[in-house]
Amino acid sequence: MSFQNLLIEHKERIQYIIINRESKLNALNKATIAELHTAFNEAFNNPAVGGIILTGAGPKAFVAGADIAEFTELNGESGRELARLGQSTVFDFIENGSKPVIAAINGFALGGGLELAMACHIRVAAETAKMGLPEVTLGLLPGYGGTQRLTQLVGKGKALEMIMTADMITAAEAYQYGLVNYAVSPADLLSKAEEILNKILLRAPLAIAAAITAVNAGTKDGVNGFETEIEEFGKCFKTKDLQEGIAAFLQKRKPEFKGE
Repeated sequence: MSFQNLLIEHKERIQYIIINRESKLNALNKATIAELHTAFNEAFNNPAVGGIILTGAGPKAFVAGADIAEFTELNGESGRELARLGQSTVFDFIENGSKPVIAAINGFALGGGLELAMACHIRVAAETAKMGLPEVTLGLLPGYGGTQRLTQLVGKGKALEMIMTADMITAAEAYQYGLVNYAVSPADLLSKAEEILNKILLRAPLAIAAAITAVNAGTKDGVNGFETEIEEFGKCFKTKDLQEGIAAFLQKRKPEFKGE
């Protein structure tokens, strides 16, 4: 499928999803949100894709926020619906996806852009990137999961400081706080993301999906993460991949997983 606001590129089993609104600093509008859902849905269901790297076009921005012009006509009800639809179709959809997603943060990741990066499973940032949640400067709070995911990643105190001050932080600070996994030179950003993803792609795909499910369960109210882990552990014993992994271990060779 062709997209107006995204570029799709393939590199062996890695699929790149590139937000391509460089003149708007890759801001998220409704059309881009809809295209992101379609692109990720296709990637998650494409057996040729092992994992996804999400990044922004150009050197300036990953995603510099939401398209604020679209907010002018919203009221309480339509505002709730905007947040609910975005969370279910993109942000939660990515977080709960069955394949690993790495955010390669190439520039500004602000507001909805940082929330998008936080929905990904792993974050790698260019040393020149800056991140923040400036919504309170508009009279809003983060509405795409930012209050929840930031708190999970950096702790309540630091999350409240970042949200209430609306200050931007550097990639080095983001790494220090645990918000990103790595901060690297801009020239090394994509190669580092690929390095991590290629290592993951050597592992058993169904086990990776199970691990995502189990880790996410620990952050959900009313869900027993330990019980989810036990259930996912049991399911692994039904897979051919486990048989291959055990055989490879006993035969002292590298496993060849097929996601079965």
